[in-house]
Amino acid sequence: MGNRTSTRASGRFSTTFRQFLMFGIVGGSGTLVNLLVVYLSKKIGEWGWGISEHDVFMNLFGTDYNIRWFNIFMTIAFIVANTWNYQLNRSWTFRGYTQRSWWRGFFPFLLTGIGAFLVSQIVATLLMNPTSPVGLPTDIFDDSTGLRTKFYWASAISIIVAMPVNFIINKLWAFKGSSKKVVVVSEQAPV
Repeated sequence: MGNRTSTRASGRFSTTFRQFLMFGIVGGSGTLVNLLVVYLSKKIGEWGWGISEHDVFMNLFGTDYNIRWFNIFMTIAFIVANTWNYQLNRSWTFRGYTQRSWWRGFFPFLLTGIGAFLVSQIVATLLMNPTSPVGLPTDIFDDSTGLRTKFYWASAISIIVAMPVNFIINKLWAFKGSSKKVVVVSEQAPV
């Protein structure tokens, strides 16, 4: 009995680990999509309207705090990448799970993503703020070239920070359901 229980636990761990790796691959592709949209949003803002990611988009209700254009560019990138990730996770990572309709599954995934997105917004804001104790140094990230653009690095770092929490919440909520059963065959010695 004990051997069967440990084999099931091992099978569940193996399945979860495999899903985590697949989720990571999807997340990696989503990160590339996200960064591409961040880049395009930034460039379109610059070329079309002369907007910098550092410019103020909106003041927060008369306070000293502002929503900046980098927050808006990250929001656009999040929506595109979140939709990308949902579809890939639905059709690949969690394909053995009982599926809800696309829209009914998307909203929990989106809500989960919003939680991770808020974490990434906080991290990016801290990295972008020159007065923050964890702000990226402006002498290195001076926006002189693509690889020295503070916004690109802040976006990438913030995505990486949010990924593990995003996986756990998605596994337990957005893709919750009965998974494929792990069939364990054990050989027993004849009596």
